[in-house]
Amino acid sequence: MKKMMMMLASAVMLVGLTSACGNSNGNNGGSGNATATSGAEQTAAPKKDVTIKVFQFKVEIAEALEKMAEEYEKETGVKVDIETHGGGEDYSALLKAELAAGEEPEIFNSSGWAGFDPYVDRAADLSGEPWAKDLVEASKAQITRDGKLLGMPMNLEAYGFTYNKDLFEQAGITELPKTLDELSAAAEKLKAAGITPFALTSEWWSMGIHTLNIALANQADPAAFIEDVKAGKATLKDDPIMKEWVKLVDIMFANGQDNALTTDYNTQVAEFAAGKYAIIQHGNWIQGMVDEVDPELNLGMMPVPLLDAPNVFTGVPNNWIVNSKSDQVEEAKAFLNWMVTSETGKKYIATDFKFVPALTSIEADPAAVGDIAGDFATFSAANQAQVKSWNWDRFPDGITQQWGSAMQEYLGKQITGDELLGKLDAAVRDIVDK
Repeated sequence: MKKMMMMLASAVMLVGLTSACGNSNGNNGGSGNATATSGAEQTAAPKKDVTIKVFQFKVEIAEALEKMAEEYEKETGVKVDIETHGGGEDYSALLKAELAAGEEPEIFNSSGWAGFDPYVDRAADLSGEPWAKDLVEASKAQITRDGKLLGMPMNLEAYGFTYNKDLFEQAGITELPKTLDELSAAAEKLKAAGITPFALTSEWWSMGIHTLNIALANQADPAAFIEDVKAGKATLKDDPIMKEWVKLVDIMFANGQDNALTTDYNTQVAEFAAGKYAIIQHGNWIQGMVDEVDPELNLGMMPVPLLDAPNVFTGVPNNWIVNSKSDQVEEAKAFLNWMVTSETGKKYIATDFKFVPALTSIEADPAAVGDIAGDFATFSAANQAQVKSWNWDRFPDGITQQWGSAMQEYLGKQITGDELLGKLDAAVRDIVDK
């Protein structure tokens, strides 16, 4: 399993480097070769009797993160206040409201690429931090501007179709589907065995981000295609890959549970973990939630069929940003440094958070990352051309939210496939043309 984790990191490095080379977006800034700058100072020792606030997105680690913060306070005397907003909440909107109200958390989360643009002016330079030299190379470009590293990549994640191997065996499925026709046939076999194929959710982010990315990542040059869409040189409605993608969505939506429109993320994952459904469109980030329900569940990651070959998708889900407008910048840096260099912090990242770390100085915990990441590592090592990138953050904030709303309408059968693609284009124009 240790070898699998090394393969996982290698796959992420490969796809990250490929997608960075293809990017021409001026908003994405620096070259990605962020190393400690000669004039940067390393973090000073933490002061006592202060509080730093962390405004964070990842609901899966909320409880463990709070426990880690308690450990940090015991060691340093510095209190870390954790505030989590994710799952069904619009984290981006809540963060912007927090900042607009004059609240300045010391640390907050942001995605990279264009998703980071709203926060560049309040991101402290972390290039000189002692951990910066240990980052997986492919994780840097998405959070680098003008040669400066402006955030700490949180971890590495991958997704495809996570599936229940025992339910597949029960339905007599002996080979994973490689085409849309084979996926449809597999769904029919599952239903014939009394098994609901897909665990669906109405969460905007799942459909508007991860589902849409399947089509974006299958483009010959995702970054160039996205730039053309933003510039009005191409449309999603006229793109043949997007039209094939609608067929994939139709298979998913036609073979999910009846109450999908009222199923939130937590319920979706909990019911999948309870064995009610065979397939879920999530990745290794759900392993911890699944383990709480059934740690013995026999899972794997299935590449997603669409064009000539099925693919999996990988990238950096989020970054820790130190708020330069806070009064406790050095304390915030010290906390992040402790998190990734102390034995306590590294244990939380690898074992309690169940992360595949974005730093080479932290080893993944094979027992913690579980079957989903292990399956991805095995597949990616043998099929590097079928490991694709994450691309949604190349679009400005606000677009994916509108995409999610359009997907909810389509899930509810309120619009046609052509109307869905038209709404996806309209969302781009609504945000980009402002």
